[in-house]
Amino acid sequence: MSDFKWEYLFNVEVALNSLPFILEGAWYTIYIALVSMAIALVLGLFVALARMNKFFFTRTIARIFISFMRGTPLLVILFILYFGLPMVGIELKPLSAAILGISLHFSAYCAEIIRSAISSVSHGQWEAAETLRMSYWQTMRRIILPQATRIALPPLSSVFMDIIKGTSLAMVITVSEMFYRAKVVVGQTYESLTLYILVALIYWGLCTVVTILQDYLEKKANRYVSA
Repeated sequence: MSDFKWEYLFNVEVALNSLPFILEGAWYTIYIALVSMAIALVLGLFVALARMNKFFFTRTIARIFISFMRGTPLLVILFILYFGLPMVGIELKPLSAAILGISLHFSAYCAEIIRSAISSVSHGQWEAAETLRMSYWQTMRRIILPQATRIALPPLSSVFMDIIKGTSLAMVITVSEMFYRAKVVVGQTYESLTLYILVALIYWGLCTVVTILQDYLEKKANRYVSA
């Protein structure tokens, strides 16, 4: 143990020299995560409404979509989009394939969270809206969704953190995000442990920011809820 050198565990000099290059990839990570989350939320909302629809065919399609996306690894989805679709004449750029794959995959989780949140809103809210002669979409937009958003906020924040971490899989389709750039530096310096710890710390920092934002939004959303 007396011969142990801390730079074997974490070489500060290599980490500092590599940090600007890694952080350039972090912007890709943040961009992919934000765009994917936005698309997943919109798609998840429509899938959730389809899942709750009174028509059997619509409900079945939504169920199959959710089951397939939740039961298939994200890595497989990315491979299908980037390496598989060119076989039928559809070619996607790496960034586009990454955003599309991550959005589709996590929209299934968003759909189930949104569906559960909408279902938890009291049925009396629907009845009250009906007495005011509100349409379905007016009721959903003005009454149901605002209440469901407060309920869905914590689990959706967890999904967003999963998306941030899931962007690392975009490396396998050559997206120059943070983990991809770390692999490039490892190939040059052979300081794999240092670079992977550095990337882990950056991911941790990003998820910590999401947690802080979640706490703020929860307090704001609960401000008008009586104890």
